Amino acid sequence: MDRNRKRVPGFAAVLLILLSHMTSALEVPLDPKVLEGLPQPPTITLQSPKDYIFDPRENIVIHCEAKGKPHPSFLWTRNGTHFEVEKDSKVLMKPGSGTLVIDISGEKAEAYEGTYQCTAHNEHGTAVSNSIVIRQSRSPLWSKERNEAIAVQIGGSLVLKCRPPAGLPPPVIFWMDNNFQRLPLDQRVSQALNGDLYFSNVLPEDTRSDYICYARFPHTQTIQQKQPISVTVLDNSPDGERRPRFMMPQGTTSTKMVLRGETLELECIADGLPTPEISWQKDGGELPSSRMSFYNYKKTLKVSDVNEADGGDYRCTATNNLGTVHHIIQVTVKAAPFWVSAPRNLILAPNETGILTCRVDGKPKPLITWLVNGVSLQNAPEDHTRKVDDDTVILSNVQSGSSAVYQCNASNEFGYLMANAFVNVLAEPPRVLTPPNRVYQVITNRPALLHCASFGSPIPAITWFKDSQTSVKNGDPYVIHDNGTLEINVAQPINSGKYTCIATNNFGIKENHVYLEVKEPTRILKQPEYKVVQRGMSAVFECRVKHDPSLIPTMTWLKDNRELPDGRFEVNMESLTIKDVTEEDEGTYTCIMNTTLDQDSASAMLTVVEATPPPAIVYEKPDPPTDLELTDQTERSVHLTWIPGDEHNSPTEKFLIQYEDLLHQPGVWINLTEASGTSTTAQLNLSPYVYYSFRVLAMNHVGYSQPSQPSSQYRTNPAAPDENPSDVQCLGTMPGDLAISWTPLTGFQANGPSLEYKVLWRQKDTGEDWSWQNVGNASQFVVSGGPVYVPYEVMVQALNDYGSGPEPEVVSGHSGGDLPLSAPDSVHVMVHNSTLAEVHWEPVSFPSVRGKLEGYKVYYRRESGLHETEEDAEQRELVLTFSGNRSEGRLPGLQPYSTYNLTIRVLNNKGEGPPSPSKTFTTPEGVPGPPSFLNAINPSLDTLTLQWGPPTNNNGRLAGYTLKYQPVNNTNELGPVKVMTFLANETTITLGNLNSSMLYKFYLSAKTIKGSGPIITEEAFTVMDTTRSQPTVETSKVPPVGPAFGKVNTSMLEDGAVISWEYFGHHKNVYVEYIVENSKEDWKQELVNGSHWHMIKGLKPGTSYKVRVVARDPADPAVHSTDEVLVAVPAVANRQVDIATQGWFIGLMCAIALLILVLLIVCFIKRNKGGKYPVKEKEDAHQDPEIQPMKEDDGTFGEYRSMESDTEDHKPLKGSRTPSNGTVRRDESDDSLVDYGEGGDGQFNEDGSFIGQYSGKKEKDTHEGNESSEAPSPVNAMNSFV
Repeated sequence: MDRNRKRVPGFAAVLLILLSHMTSALEVPLDPKVLEGLPQPPTITLQSPKDYIFDPRENIVIHCEAKGKPHPSFLWTRNGTHFEVEKDSKVLMKPGSGTLVIDISGEKAEAYEGTYQCTAHNEHGTAVSNSIVIRQSRSPLWSKERNEAIAVQIGGSLVLKCRPPAGLPPPVIFWMDNNFQRLPLDQRVSQALNGDLYFSNVLPEDTRSDYICYARFPHTQTIQQKQPISVTVLDNSPDGERRPRFMMPQGTTSTKMVLRGETLELECIADGLPTPEISWQKDGGELPSSRMSFYNYKKTLKVSDVNEADGGDYRCTATNNLGTVHHIIQVTVKAAPFWVSAPRNLILAPNETGILTCRVDGKPKPLITWLVNGVSLQNAPEDHTRKVDDDTVILSNVQSGSSAVYQCNASNEFGYLMANAFVNVLAEPPRVLTPPNRVYQVITNRPALLHCASFGSPIPAITWFKDSQTSVKNGDPYVIHDNGTLEINVAQPINSGKYTCIATNNFGIKENHVYLEVKEPTRILKQPEYKVVQRGMSAVFECRVKHDPSLIPTMTWLKDNRELPDGRFEVNMESLTIKDVTEEDEGTYTCIMNTTLDQDSASAMLTVVEATPPPAIVYEKPDPPTDLELTDQTERSVHLTWIPGDEHNSPTEKFLIQYEDLLHQPGVWINLTEASGTSTTAQLNLSPYVYYSFRVLAMNHVGYSQPSQPSSQYRTNPAAPDENPSDVQCLGTMPGDLAISWTPLTGFQANGPSLEYKVLWRQKDTGEDWSWQNVGNASQFVVSGGPVYVPYEVMVQALNDYGSGPEPEVVSGHSGGDLPLSAPDSVHVMVHNSTLAEVHWEPVSFPSVRGKLEGYKVYYRRESGLHETEEDAEQRELVLTFSGNRSEGRLPGLQPYSTYNLTIRVLNNKGEGPPSPSKTFTTPEGVPGPPSFLNAINPSLDTLTLQWGPPTNNNGRLAGYTLKYQPVNNTNELGPVKVMTFLANETTITLGNLNSSMLYKFYLSAKTIKGSGPIITEEAFTVMDTTRSQPTVETSKVPPVGPAFGKVNTSMLEDGAVISWEYFGHHKNVYVEYIVENSKEDWKQELVNGSHWHMIKGLKPGTSYKVRVVARDPADPAVHSTDEVLVAVPAVANRQVDIATQGWFIGLMCAIALLILVLLIVCFIKRNKGGKYPVKEKEDAHQDPEIQPMKEDDGTFGEYRSMESDTEDHKPLKGSRTPSNGTVRRDESDDSLVDYGEGGDGQFNEDGSFIGQYSGKKEKDTHEGNESSEAPSPVNAMNSFV
């Protein structure tokens, strides 16, 4: 074994240390634009299964596809040695792929059996496929045997053996009679998993001479049959009733091994008279009901997706009225290797550390081996940066050029797993993958997520700025996630604005801007109300809504959560009117106001009554309760009882109990508690030192009753306070002062007379004793003369004549502060680029802050530009505040090629300290701003004159201008681009050799030595050539440039609509958009460039859609659209017709009748010639038949070939063709038998009779050795059904 894989002392500790210092490996970016430019080792994307059984009639296709940068080359091995594909004319490797196509026509297919393995290689590594075992499918002949007739006494048990030939893959077994009728199976007669036919007891009707076992070979699509077995049931010595006995498996116990993930199949078949019933149970556990199923009348138990818990003893029990017998199957679950965690691809930067893990499990435990680029680590060049420990490979301090593909192979006796994982060492500057200038919209008080997806190696660090100035840090309300996303938990309008994310690593910096718009929520101000309307009248529901003005609202009305029916419903912006209401209109009506971001809804019911209803029951408020009585009086509680008043046809829902405090708040009634509508008593909790008087109100659905008469007065005795004052705070108002405030207790809370407060205070963490002062019924106390801005602890406790309140809570605060004393030192500036600088300073000492440190303010002003011709305007001073105890900050948005002056002040809650010494710095040159204007003047037939102005901000020394222009034709397609450059002092140009009456688009940008700045665009027409155009156009007017839509027309189809329109724009992209009316889904979009009509297909019949035509220009953010058009797709009419009257049906019947007539004539001619007639052939077939394929072209069977009546060397029967090697070849026109069972086209009636045709693929001739048979000779199907 490789020494790197040996366990050494302390390796686990080393692994932990490496893990703690390891840089997180990069995920491979999914953006294809990023992937295109990255070198990448090979990755296998498609390969054939490990076990590949091929059909000898078809080509062998072994898949091997891989990707990588550069694209990999492919090599193959066969049986462990290099496979020279190019030297075998029968083998073709697909271009750009490793997939092999082997043409085995005319060749012995066995020559290409073996174990194949593909490798994909480029300069960064080698990936390896699984070992693919290629084997040819086989359907060998049934072994020759002569079945003896079987005689069995009535009531006895019987087993008919099938013993099918071992094919590849194994055949599917079924039993039929000589007329292709499926033998009925039931609780008494069953087919075992091995194909044998079991009779628990035989009956007289089991006597027959044609028990035939069939074997279907799936790959070759052939069916072979065993010699018929004859069974005679005797009744001269019948077996009597007997206890059950297991026929299979035998004995009392047996064993079964199954692999994890496969299906466990357990089988128990018993004889006995009467027929036994089978049941199953698991000793010491429950059967897995969710994965368990019974077959074959509970004789077979199948458990799918087996796991380790399914191991154990399974007990099958056979029972009849004479007794019970048990058999225990001991199930052992093993496991081929399976993944716990497959190794994943790594992208690492130079000098980083990464880990590959290959976690597998299995039973027995798999052996793990590692390879690199397809070579075992034992044979690979030694690498000191690589450490291997069983399932883990640690790569330390990787270097450029060390990219490779690692293979993990895990194997045990039941199989293997292999996975490729590449390690790609990259040094990449940051890239921001989030599209620039993306606008995020969110509703107030909802979370907002601003994305900054990035890629780089090493992983870029993400920082955020708001409005290009304020640095955004983790903390309320912001959260910056590990992936760079900025989350605002509760978005507010103040959070709207421009946000900039900056991605930085060792190799560069990249920034991206996004925008957040926080919108007002949609709210229904006036909800629809419950309506009772007479039949024939109108009902009006109002629904008034408030929404954000920038969002377009859509009002939708529903009835009983469904669309409104057609007819008498009139929907306005804020109301729904139902005219001439009927009883069908009763229900719940809901208004829903939707915007693109949110919605609100409200509902109300409509009740329809007769126009002249009978006198309605009068519902009124209940009468007040009477006879209030107080009992069970204690210091803190009393029992109140009352007598309810008249309910007035509406049951009482609840009682409200109120009290009056005659001592502290006379005349004010306060809610105390509620009681159910069926109660007449309540237990009331009371407070000390209160003069109580109680009253009760009753409530039904109409409203509250009048209050009852007050109860007698009840006075509670005084007591010490139960609580202390709330909202205790300590704040410094003046330097050295400490103002302690609180919310006083009410008279009700005082619990007794002479309420006052004990105020306690002391400096925090000094060990001093508490100072205190009793204060009357006040809410503030000021401690003066203390030190400036030191921490204090305070408490406030309530007192009265009867004692003190509970122990108060300690509250912390500071005494009053003052302005800071000192300024930051050691100020220096690092200029990153022409618009960004970073300032550093030495923070001030904490005592000199003299207050709560809120941060530092950086004041900076642009003093002048460095360009000698630039005139500097008065520049205002800019301020950036950096919160917290910072020592650095970034200054974004600087003007290039300028001189700046900078000072810093410390900031506390009282204000700013003195400024630091002034610091001057300069910014380098940058790209210029856009030209100040671009105008097109003096158009003629073939010339245009352009004028422009220099940039407002040169941002350096202006080097000149770049002009690009191109024509735009009538279909809005852009022509070739022409490019011109100009010196800095040139501001006009006349362009010649232009096309007449043509729209041109111009792009102009200024440039410095740093590059070109933003472009400005202009569009203009040349003058129309009147000699080639009949209509005259005034040359003084320029044709319109912007889009203009004309009339929109629609026509309907059964499953779609045709939309046509008039359009005179020059935009490149024109779309037809549509959506189901009142749907919340997004608009569906179809591109229709260069056309003025479009057919929308696949619309749902009976549905209404909203349709519009939209024009968009990639260079213009404006969107131009037609008005929305409503189209209704008609419902499909019922097309059910009488089939007997259809022409095609009558023609089909005539064709069938003609075919039967032709067949009868052929049989008649054949009989007259003395050949075999169908009855004779059937007699021959009953002796020793073997089923052969049907012919698709005439629907008949081929002829039979007898296995016993032929000579020993398998001479062919009449009509068959035999090749020289002795194998039977199928005629080109013959087809194989239909698949029986899974996937077959054959069908059976409910009674089991065969009603389908045998069918199969028409293939080229194939042949096998003497051990297999593709298809015996044909025989006419009429023989089987005479």
